[in-house]
Formats: sequence, structure tokens, C-alpha cells
Amino acid sequence: MTGVREFSFDSAQLEIFWEDASHSRLQAIWLRDHCRMPSSRDPRNGQRLINITDIPYTIGIRNVSLESDRLVVEFKPDGHRSEFDLDWLYQNCYCLNSQHDDRSEASKILWHGKSFGKSLPRQDYAAFCSQRRSRLAALQAVRDYGFVLLDKVPCESGRVLEAIRVFGYPRETNYGTMFEVRARVDPNNLAYTQIGLGCHLDNPYRDPVPGVQLLHCLESTAEGGETVLQDGFMAAKVLRGENPGYFVTLSQNWINYRFQDSDTDLRSRVPMIEVNDLDEVVKLRFNNRSIDTIRLPPDRLQQFYPAYRGLAEILERADLQLTFKLQPGELILFDNTRVLHARKAYSTSGTRHLQGAYSDLDGLYSCLAMLEAAR
Repeated sequence: MTGVREFSFDSAQLEIFWEDASHSRLQAIWLRDHCRMPSSRDPRNGQRLINITDIPYTIGIRNVSLESDRLVVEFKPDGHRSEFDLDWLYQNCYCLNSQHDDRSEASKILWHGKSFGKSLPRQDYAAFCSQRRSRLAALQAVRDYGFVLLDKVPCESGRVLEAIRVFGYPRETNYGTMFEVRARVDPNNLAYTQIGLGCHLDNPYRDPVPGVQLLHCLESTAEGGETVLQDGFMAAKVLRGENPGYFVTLSQNWINYRFQDSDTDLRSRVPMIEVNDLDEVVKLRFNNRSIDTIRLPPDRLQQFYPAYRGLAEILERADLQLTFKLQPGELILFDNTRVLHARKAYSTSGTRHLQGAYSDLDGLYSCLAMLEAAR
């Protein structure tokens, strides 16, 4: 714990000089809004009991005292009293701790095709389902690298849903709670054919997109059909480094995606590369099969196509791709806002059958946070 060396205050703010030589200036309105007392927050769940409009316009600090490991702040004009644990103030001070986005590229380990050698992130399926340590390692791999392989999954229908329920909830879509990836007669999606598919992220036409995708291999006797994975955040980093103008174009121009069949008409309007307020990449939406008519103004259209081609060419670089053949009993779980996947064409002789399903990142990150807190 870092202690307080000295502090001072006026009506507008509390100034703290910490023992480690760091320095905080905390505004009166922020302190009142973040009061931890039972009158301000429900002690059972930590949720606020007051609205911002309940705080007086003229809120100010009347007095501050140090009592053991707490700073006690008395406010004016209403005389409200708040006690702040020193550790909490230090760890949450906005002067010392910038906002952190655990979904952005800044908190990830970016990779290329040779980053893993012969040792991909893997966990035994039975251990993943039953052991906290294995589940923690698997979800950390998804957070850090964007994917994990689960081994020795029984080749039985529905196991992909069982895997989802370990960390979250299935996301039902027009494809159902679970979908079969194999060649069909008269398919409503090119995924249900034997042709190769380029690197893409699923469902960019959906709002919001499913954040997690799972594919479980049940049969694989056909020649070909290799799986290709690619770190979209790495591809965006390469694009930004090689041509910053292309990166800006794809992050600032919103385009339309669409999926239609006899029962469905799904549409979205989003950027191909999404950045947060810190200019960090947080999502990619790249799927050439699902881009709707592009209707940008003429000057923007002239900029868009070279940028679009530039990203597409980076995604075709073999050194950035991870290629392997998914074997029966293997299940891949990946972040569908970051990791692009592709499939090589496969032969008409033999079979290739995968079962797929979707979930959402919020459930996965919630489960991961609980597992890490319990260590």
C-alpha cells in the first residue's frame, strides 16, 4: 500500500502527495460521485444509489481529514461525509491511471504465422470443462492471442454448445443456435460449399456481431480444407505502419454490410477498422462476401478502394497466416472481432463436417475476470 505523505484541499479539489512521489488532484464533483458510503452505493452490489442530478451544482469540499488508512471528506453545502480507502483512491485516481480498454490492440499479444512454432495455444477439452486452471488458461489465450484449440472433444453433435456454456451463453441467430458447416445443395451461404474462402470475420452485417465463434471438427476425410487463421490486429498494425493514410480511410469511412436469403435481410453500417478514443484498434469487420453496395461520396470512394485493396493484400501475405488442418475431435474457439479465419478448398471425395456456434465476448471476459479474481 502506498501511503499519503501530505495532502491539501480547497473547495474545488483535493490534492494528495503520495509516499512514492506520485501526485493526485481529485475534483470535488468526482469525489462525491464516487462516494463509497452505504447512502451512495448499495453495499451488496456496489451500484450507485444516487443520480448525478442529486449532487448539488455548488458541490465543494468543506474539510478533509486523514483517519488511519482512510481520507474522510466532508462536502458542502449539504454536509455529506465520505470515507475513501487510500488503496482505492490510489488505484482509481484518474491522474495516475489512464483509461484502459482490455479489448483493444494495446492489451493484446499480436502474432504472425510463425509466432507459435509447433505449439499452438491448446487445452484438453475435459480439463477445460471441469478444471478451473485449464479454463483460465484457455480464456487467457483467447484474450491475449484471440484463439485457443481444445483437444479430444468427443465427435458428437452439440459439444460446441457444451463448450460455450462453460464460459458464457450461446448466441442464437438466423443460422440457429448451432450450424452445420458442410457442402449443401443450393446453399444460402458460401461457407456451405467446397470452395475456398478467403480470410474474413463472420457476420459483419449483424449488430452487434457475435464476438466469439467456435468450430468443432466432426469429420475430415476430404483432401484439402485446411484452416487459416490471421491476427487482424497485426494486419491493421502493418497497414498503419506501411500506409497511415489507408488506415485512416478504413477507420473513418463507414460502409454497409448485408446478408439476404429467403427468410432474412440483415444490414449494418460500420467501419472496416474500428478504433477507440485512444486511436487503438478494437474491432475489424472484413468480409468481401458480405459488403453491400458501396455508396461513398466520389472523393471518398477514390480513397477507399486503394485502402481496401491495401488491407486485402496484407491479409493474403502467407507469413502473417497460420495454416493447419483441423482434425476430428479438435475445436477452435476464437475472437470474431479480431481473428480472421479462412478455409482452403476441399475435394468432393471424402467428407468434411464441422459444427459451429456463436457466443459473446462479454460472457467470456466476465468468466475470465471471475477466474482471475479467485486465484
